[in-house]
Amino acid sequence: MPATPITPATRFFRPGITKVVWCPSIANIAAITRLEINAGSDLSKDVADISGWMVSGQKIDTPDLNSRFVSNIPGLTSADESSITYYQGVTGVDVRSLMPRDADGNIVWFDGGDIAGRKCDVFPVRVLSVGKQRSMGSEAARLVIQYAVTSEPAENVTIPA
Repeated sequence: MPATPITPATRFFRPGITKVVWCPSIANIAAITRLEINAGSDLSKDVADISGWMVSGQKIDTPDLNSRFVSNIPGLTSADESSITYYQGVTGVDVRSLMPRDADGNIVWFDGGDIAGRKCDVFPVRVLSVGKQRSMGSEAARLVIQYAVTSEPAENVTIPA
């Protein structure tokens, strides 16, 4: 008898669906509340690019004398270097006012949109730097904010109503 196939994922394109919110304060990142989300700032309209925001694991090799094969076990996990590129405001009124260097808060990723019952990821962060990209190219002025992920993110958290 063949294996039971999984239900295929409903595929999507991030622009127009994914939301990212800066929440300065969350009591329990594994159980974010609607009040905490609503008190945050939706950054989505100013996001030009995304880098990182993935939890990666290391492996620990566990060789033994019984075999030439080197087995392994899970080791430490960490978050990749993470940043978001935002559009820069000509008057200086932009995300810099929300997230200056050394600001602590949480970046909340609503990959499938901010819809109750779906899943989100909450990354506790500290702003490392707010860099201004300068270029003569044909693109809007941008800021790159680099974040340090300060503790283990809460992944696949159910979005509250």
